[in-house]
Amino acid sequence: MDVSGEQHYDIRHDIFKKRIDHLGNVIESRKDGVGSPKIERPLQNHGGRLDHNEAYCGSCYGSEESDDQCCNSCEEVRDAYRKKGWALTNVESIDQCKREGFVQRLKDEQGEGCNIHGFVDVNKVAGNFHFAPGKHLDQSFNFLQDMLNFQPENYNISHKINKLSFGKEFPGVVNPLDGVEWKQEQATGLTGMYQYFVKVVPTIYTDIRGRKIHSNQFSVTEHFREAIGFPRPPPGVYFFYEFSPIKVDFTEENTSLLHFLTNICAIVGGIFTVAGIIDSFVYHGHRAIKKKMEIGKLG
Repeated sequence: MDVSGEQHYDIRHDIFKKRIDHLGNVIESRKDGVGSPKIERPLQNHGGRLDHNEAYCGSCYGSEESDDQCCNSCEEVRDAYRKKGWALTNVESIDQCKREGFVQRLKDEQGEGCNIHGFVDVNKVAGNFHFAPGKHLDQSFNFLQDMLNFQPENYNISHKINKLSFGKEFPGVVNPLDGVEWKQEQATGLTGMYQYFVKVVPTIYTDIRGRKIHSNQFSVTEHFREAIGFPRPPPGVYFFYEFSPIKVDFTEENTSLLHFLTNICAIVGGIFTVAGIIDSFVYHGHRAIKKKMEIGKLG
């Protein structure tokens, strides 16, 4: 989401996510249907059970946009609620979610984390991107509410940034967030919004052969906002970025032979100057001590 009004939710292209346990080990993908309860005759949208030779059309529980709309899975019911801007607070009462074992899957996933990598294209205007639980609600900004009802109050937003960059890599670039790790204190049990405020500086790097790399550098400050008071901030990791109006230009050049010789002469001259100062200090000190010894004033 940026200041131009462009918004993208639930981005999946060029973004890859893996489930990991509390030790950081990758968890194998779950096989669909294993361990989930089965109901032979699902509920129809008219309220009755599915009869033989009847096409299945599940209820959207009041969120349907037309009389013939069907919600045949838990995800379709949740999507219909999100389009209405409603929070789905009682999933256990939804027939599709009970059949798919949705609530049990959420309980089984407690204590897990995820590893995310990929890239996104953003406009060169101020904006933000974030990693947060749940999905957005179109008509209200409480886009995490449908998921947080099934999570503990102390949702853990501990995280580690292995690498974050804005643009291509070039020699000498330093990304200040690479390897940064933050752990939520378990003693307080307070979750919240962890914010990174990023200042992006456009940069052009020209190598010795004249090839240019258009990229960016950035500086960052961070802040943790606890989920206390009302309204509570949605938990997650947020990156707020803005672009600097100043551009930095790095150019790689060869040092000429004349410049090299001038530097050598300057170094040699500096050595002789310092050596002369030390020699003069030692010489005059020795003369002063010798003179005092001759007149018997030393000791």
